[in-house]
Amino acid sequence: MPFPRKICAVCSQEFELKPGKPGFANRCPECSVEDEADSNSNVAKQSTDREQAAARRTAMKDLLYRKDS
Repeated sequence: MPFPRKICAVCSQEFELKPGKPGFANRCPECSVEDEADSNSNVAKQSTDREQAAARRTAMKDLLYRKDS
């Protein structure tokens, strides 16, 4: 039995929807790979945001609760 044929929502190319295909069911494998690369850069951005937030909390705590000498 052949795989169902779909049309990519991004590039409008026809592709076969195979089981275990990475990405979305309405995108061809080439467009799905680009999307995965974007999500990897978002993970790196989130880790730097967490580091900045932790540094900001530490600085605020030091400013608010430091003992006057």
